[in-house]
Amino acid sequence: MKVAILGTRGIPAKYGGFETFAEELAVRLAQQGIDVTVYCKADNNQQPNTYKGVHLVYIPSFHLGPLTTIWFDFLCLWHARNRFDIVYMLGYGASIVCFIPRLWGNRVWLNMDGIEWARSKCGAFAKLWFKCMETAAMYMPNQLIADADGIKEHLQLRHKHMRHHVQLFHTAPVCLKFLPLLILLQEWKLYAKAYYLVVCRLEPENSVLEVIEGFIASGSSYPLVIVGDHTTRTPYVECLLRLKDDRIRFIGTVYDKLKLQALRSHSLAYFHGHTAGGTNPSLLEALGCGNIVIAHDNRFNREVAGDIALYFTGSHDIPVLIKRIELYSSHEQEDISDKAKRRVQSKYNWDDITAKYMRLIADKPNFSIPDYTGNKK
Repeated sequence: MKVAILGTRGIPAKYGGFETFAEELAVRLAQQGIDVTVYCKADNNQQPNTYKGVHLVYIPSFHLGPLTTIWFDFLCLWHARNRFDIVYMLGYGASIVCFIPRLWGNRVWLNMDGIEWARSKCGAFAKLWFKCMETAAMYMPNQLIADADGIKEHLQLRHKHMRHHVQLFHTAPVCLKFLPLLILLQEWKLYAKAYYLVVCRLEPENSVLEVIEGFIASGSSYPLVIVGDHTTRTPYVECLLRLKDDRIRFIGTVYDKLKLQALRSHSLAYFHGHTAGGTNPSLLEALGCGNIVIAHDNRFNREVAGDIALYFTGSHDIPVLIKRIELYSSHEQEDISDKAKRRVQSKYNWDDITAKYMRLIADKPNFSIPDYTGNKK
């Protein structure tokens, strides 16, 4: 059985939800004897052909403005059209062309990710495009996959006559086998349980502005460490950088996994401001590290963190939450940490997820379409 995973920048993952998911799933499927290929964006560096038993294919990516990702996905789908038994596309931005591999007899799965058209960074055309692509996704692949109940419910409400049964497959964090050494924080002069953390793309839907404004208003003496690309000066990033405060530390991107795990594990609390996604790997990682989590109050974050996290709707809520956290005793901190780890281990487990995907691989397609020769696919 040959499976291709498309729709990411490639593996090994640096950080990013789909890249992390693609790496974890692909490696585990390969360990189960599946012939797995992950499609990656080509660059000018030397690139390996395999990674932990997973084949890697590199496709050149051309900068076409907002169409860059859509064009890249199309090129990947075209390349994969007659090479695999199953083509698994992560994200629905190019769902209109997901029928292509089916014409050659491939099964096509489509992971619906978040509600892309609801993201605040999207302009009017982008919102219209993603709404159209969401509708196209109801027809083009063989199988729809959602990673959160909220996404599944959203699709069922908006598309009452869709032809698919939506499979619900969660993602999962990578569990730490040991606590990363504090020495890994030295380059940033940070100390255990003495800083707050944000790890995300610096975009409006991740509530970074609200987190910074609320943190500044709290008067906390601890720093707020922000991991994300602040060198690409978008209007939103420029707005963030204008909020001058000695406690706000933009440290850029951190691609070293062990250092990133150390930053998570030793923080006093983790801010998760994502507003328009499904089960976000960054939130799972924070819970898996035993972080106290301050999350944006929406159904996706509540589905993952339940009553373990503290929630904010805007910057005005954050000062109270920070003061509450800084009054926690060490015993209360440990109790929250243990509950967070247990929740992740019981609900989000890679062994269970891999087993579900293996069963889906063994299933037959849930419906077929005629190809141009008149045969059934």
